[in-house]
Amino acid sequence: MSLILTLNAGSSSIKVGLYAAADEPREEARGQVEALGPAARLEIETGGERTVTEIGPADHAAGLARLVAALAPLRAGRPIAAVGHRIVHGGPDIDGPRVLTPDLIDHLDTLSPLAPLHQPHNLSGVRAALAEFPDAVQVAAFDTAFHRGHPWVNDTFALPRRFYAAGVRRYGFHGLSYDYIAGRLATDHPDLAAGRVIVAHLGNGASLCALEAGRSVASTMGFSALDGMPMGTRVGQLDPGVVLYLMGQGMTAAEITRLLYSESGLKGLSGISHDMRVLLASDAPEAAEAVAYFTFRLAREIGGLAAALGGLDALVFTGGIGEHAAPVRAQALARLGFLGLALDPAANAANAPAIHAGPVPILVIPTDEERIIARAAARALLTSAPDQTK
Repeated sequence: MSLILTLNAGSSSIKVGLYAAADEPREEARGQVEALGPAARLEIETGGERTVTEIGPADHAAGLARLVAALAPLRAGRPIAAVGHRIVHGGPDIDGPRVLTPDLIDHLDTLSPLAPLHQPHNLSGVRAALAEFPDAVQVAAFDTAFHRGHPWVNDTFALPRRFYAAGVRRYGFHGLSYDYIAGRLATDHPDLAAGRVIVAHLGNGASLCALEAGRSVASTMGFSALDGMPMGTRVGQLDPGVVLYLMGQGMTAAEITRLLYSESGLKGLSGISHDMRVLLASDAPEAAEAVAYFTFRLAREIGGLAAALGGLDALVFTGGIGEHAAPVRAQALARLGFLGLALDPAANAANAPAIHAGPVPILVIPTDEERIIARAAARALLTSAPDQTK
């Protein structure tokens, strides 16, 4: 049986998954290279065991080569038949996975200004994989695709219509995570999946999505991955007048970009760290204030999406903060009893799968974006070369 490699290339890391190719891919190993640059680190996890190796200087191509070499013994001579890539931005028209072609890669490159922290690195991973696996089917799974088909009122800004036609609209992100959660709900909680569900994907990047019968109808992220929730280093919701003011004060576009993407959010508010774990453990009042702002915005976004849905049948937490930060969930939900949301304190403290004590279910479901990428690659592989999975 041949293999599928999933590839999630970020600004400072490359994450991979190794799967046996099948209708439902079977994970065999995961790995990542962290801290790309002068002192990169390689991690491989298989069979519940994890190894960490310092590898020194590495860019995206070198990091991928080290991952491929580390995974080689696990491949046992089996070929990599498909590589699945996470691509953050697919633009206004792409509503599902696509096999990557030179023309499509060129088109995706033109979208880099819409996702400057992610898209260029995603495409660097694509180019490195094309060089490493020239005979493999290369497949893109898009974070924006899950949100295509929003009602117009949740997709547009109150700008002249020519801007919407030119692609200035609310795209939404974290679609791979929401796709996975929607599938888990359909399998494990079909009654909830058929209703109105809000999913909170909370991590270093954070957003929320309103699902109706498993489909995205609204998201807190909009034109870019800056909007909505405050994040580790990203600002979240911001009056655009602030940007105009900063421009008037002489800041360049590059300086404003760095401020909003890399120096704001939890890091900027606290002056301590972008990491929620560090802030929750800190006694500094600035840390507490940063957490309070995060949880206030979380409650506000849940309330807003409940209005977009016309009610709420379930709430799901996922992502690193969503799955593990019980105090964050508790602080936000303390404001939302009017929606029928109430916590079981013991279940919440234990990060249990179900943490509600009120009429509206509150679930904690670990996400698996890599599996969504692997499934997309498996489908493309079966379509383009069915015999490769035998």
